[in-house]
Amino acid sequence: MSLAAAARVGDAVAAIATPALVIDLDALERNIARMAAYAREHGMRLRPHAKTHKCAEIAKRQIAAGAVGVCVQKLSEAQALAEAGVADLYISNEVVDAGKLAELAALAARARLAIAVDSGLGVDRLAAALKAAGTSVDVFVEVDVGHGRCGVAPAAAASLAHQVVSHGLRFAGLQAYHGRAQHLRTPAERESAIRHAVSLARAAQASVTSAGIACPLVTGAGTGTFVLEAASGLYGELQAGSYVFMDRDYADNHAAPHAPVFEHALFVKSQVMSAGTSHVVVDAGHKSHAIDSGLPRVHGRELEFVNGGDEHGILRKHGAAPLPALGETVWLIPGHCDPTVNLHEHYVVVRGGLEAGRVEAIWPIDARGCIR
Repeated sequence: MSLAAAARVGDAVAAIATPALVIDLDALERNIARMAAYAREHGMRLRPHAKTHKCAEIAKRQIAAGAVGVCVQKLSEAQALAEAGVADLYISNEVVDAGKLAELAALAARARLAIAVDSGLGVDRLAAALKAAGTSVDVFVEVDVGHGRCGVAPAAAASLAHQVVSHGLRFAGLQAYHGRAQHLRTPAERESAIRHAVSLARAAQASVTSAGIACPLVTGAGTGTFVLEAASGLYGELQAGSYVFMDRDYADNHAAPHAPVFEHALFVKSQVMSAGTSHVVVDAGHKSHAIDSGLPRVHGRELEFVNGGDEHGILRKHGAAPLPALGETVWLIPGHCDPTVNLHEHYVVVRGGLEAGRVEAIWPIDARGCIR
């Protein structure tokens, strides 16, 4: 069942039904422009991660602002965004299933694609699928630079790159992303982690070039660390994604010096549905926002959000301010934007602010539920 959107174009913010996933369009546009300007000023390619927003309209706006394309994590995300008109997509993740690789090879006939690999089996199956389809993609060898997730050791990058080129595939460079470093709270902690990541990525690059294989690009970075990768002298492309929305978890990081400032642009609109003497209850629980990175923050009020379950959020006083009244609107900043977006079918896009703005558009979340 597909739900109707929570609002209509032209509605006042007050008319948006709750709970609803709302974009502050003015803030979103400023965030897109700030990151594009930073990449341009530092001579970096920008390929934002669309797993954050899963929305072709936002991807197209990022590309119009200067991005070379977008990243995704799943084949089905690439399929959904390509179907909606996004033409340059990098699956910055591994795919080894032969059936999925056949679909990827078919998709490469109508979009420019790239993919990451970290195994000989993955390379062999990718080559077979592309040969059968008569298509081509860019191939990045993923290196584990400290996250401890996917990727080969730096010393193994050369042999895998050699396997890529021996199949006649386009070796495009190295994928070197340190996910855990993004959420280290202090600049010093993040700087230490990325310094180590850069040393590992540099060793991988050296192993590849020593084998006589050109390494055109090292790509990676995220919203928490991109200023460090940009200053490394090694990375040529930034993959930050969450900057467009700035969820509560990223906002909890202590800001790095000279980093652009991004604004909260994604909110869950909720309403007080029950009021007690010591707390109130809003109509947005786990079904409305993800809690893997912690609970949401109440926007603009001194209130504590307490876990209330799937359909309820409990608010308690966190200062001198009174509790909101029954029926009053409460805006929530999600703890983690990516999985929060995956819970919703549409964005309600507001121009003019959360108090007096109006609904300018309803944008589908094209890659919602794309987990394959």
